[in-house]
Amino acid sequence: GEANESRVLQNLLQRRQRLSALRETLNRLRAFGEESIDSEALSDMQRAMESLEGEVEVLSGSASGAQEGESSKSSKDTKDDGDDSVFALPLLSQQLVLEELWSMLGDCLTALADSTDSHAVLVLQPAVEAFFLVHGTEKASQPVKATPSRDNAERSTSYHGLSTSEYDNPLSPSALPMSPAVAENLADLPPDTAKFLQFAETHRTVLNQILRQSTTHLSDGPFSVLIHHTKLLDFDVKQRYFRQELERVDGGVRREDMVMHIRREHVFEDSYRELHRRSSEDMKNRLYVVFEGEDGQDAGGLLREWYLIMSREMFNPNYALFKTTPGDRVTYMPNRLSYCNSNHLSYFKFIGRIIAKAIYDNKLLECYFSRSFYKHILGKPVHYTDMEAEDYSFYQGLVYLLEHDLNEIGTELTFSTEVEEFGVCEVRDLKEGGSNLTVVEENKKEYVKLVCQMKMTGSIRSQIKSFLDGFYEIVPKHLISIFNEQELELLIAGLPTIDIDDLKANTEYVKYNSNSLQIQWFWRALRSFEQADRAKLLQFVTGTSKVPLQGFVALEGMNGPQKFQIHRDDRSTDRLPSAHTCFNQLDLPAYETYEKLRFMLLRTVQECPEGFGLV
Repeated sequence: GEANESRVLQNLLQRRQRLSALRETLNRLRAFGEESIDSEALSDMQRAMESLEGEVEVLSGSASGAQEGESSKSSKDTKDDGDDSVFALPLLSQQLVLEELWSMLGDCLTALADSTDSHAVLVLQPAVEAFFLVHGTEKASQPVKATPSRDNAERSTSYHGLSTSEYDNPLSPSALPMSPAVAENLADLPPDTAKFLQFAETHRTVLNQILRQSTTHLSDGPFSVLIHHTKLLDFDVKQRYFRQELERVDGGVRREDMVMHIRREHVFEDSYRELHRRSSEDMKNRLYVVFEGEDGQDAGGLLREWYLIMSREMFNPNYALFKTTPGDRVTYMPNRLSYCNSNHLSYFKFIGRIIAKAIYDNKLLECYFSRSFYKHILGKPVHYTDMEAEDYSFYQGLVYLLEHDLNEIGTELTFSTEVEEFGVCEVRDLKEGGSNLTVVEENKKEYVKLVCQMKMTGSIRSQIKSFLDGFYEIVPKHLISIFNEQELELLIAGLPTIDIDDLKANTEYVKYNSNSLQIQWFWRALRSFEQADRAKLLQFVTGTSKVPLQGFVALEGMNGPQKFQIHRDDRSTDRLPSAHTCFNQLDLPAYETYEKLRFMLLRTVQECPEGFGLV
């Protein structure tokens, strides 16, 4: 029918546009090559690009001629069994045989990753863009159906189960293993997507260097597919994209000034009175603070001071809105008993707006929340390991439950839990009829999931909802969710200045000593980290990026002052490091080389914020 012909022509037009973009990147690579490249490997790449250019010309001509012939031909193509007509365009990656080129590109990118010149990677930017155009922007071939049916729909999405074994061609000899975040569902992805993800993960460092220096908006250029795989992006690259998208959401609207008159003795109450009835659009206006009885003009300093005061006042115990997390005694979580304050839900919505407004204004707050609360903001499910910081003894019980056979323990549990309010205990079901349903070996994981949801979500559901209602009015959920919980804390509170010498001077060792090879490698690796990765490591071990005002000598644990600790983990050296935030404890395997130790530490802080090792 006409609709099918239109869709085929549209696909052909998109193909021609991709080919045009690919040809442009090849020309840019040639220009860079003539000016900057003088090595045998890159000369080989040039010859490969010349061959590719010829293939692109042929394919472009085929695509052009196919516009006239494809739709007429497709109307005659029917399946022998009488099924509906199927029209499909072959993948660009299937028509261009470029494995030799990509292998050379991988070798060059691996070499450039160690370069001290961050601009050197730009020499190969056009070739990286070409790879993304061929493999990153092309979805698996989905047939165009004349009359969709349930069976046809199932077949059209069956590519999600394709094996990638036949595409297992290493992109460079030095390719590192895939990280858990990328490798987890690799086999369930279309082959092109799997190939692109493996390439992007292997050359993540160089890729992020290119993105930092790119003048093209991430969502508009050849790397736009990365907005769906933000785990591959470094924190500062995400921040830049986040700011650009916030501006796009605003659509270039000129914001008005909004003056707020505040008494210093009543900052929280006066701010609530001035702002809680404002619309979400009003909250995006430029805020000017006037402290009554003072002559100071707000040129930005008073606003920063107001944010600082607000970030402390929201935790004022007189409002009963938040309480400190028992595991570290420095982060905060919603108080499930906050309803003793009759205005608590309105306050939570107001605080959600203030924190989102600070992010929107790119202002920093001195507030640090529990990992589970950050997950609520990001729309991520809580995990039983999050319970470690909130109730360590209960967390230990869950770990024991998961690691042992209930038939051997002899423990009698039901799908219910005790909740204490104002000294009165009551039993609440975790699911319908839960108090009459016994926990057995087969359903214990469901029990752990439900009891953690009850303690970290269900008991404060109203408070969380009110907070998020206010927060999402200013910062959309789909934008804030590009960050993980560690990065969200850095977005709100900023990157801390970590004095590595001070941390080292206040570190204790168990089964290691200060002269152990792995310990020397650890401090060497930490010094080599970017500021954001140092902060993430501190978060991983202590639960927060907050540095005590008195230095690391004043670091707190669940039982009071607790120094930073590094314990030797005698299990497999193929494990990632693990941590116990209640004790500021890092369990570090005795890795065989410095390179492996540094790689495993980086992978841990970038991909595994849960705080436990993965095999």
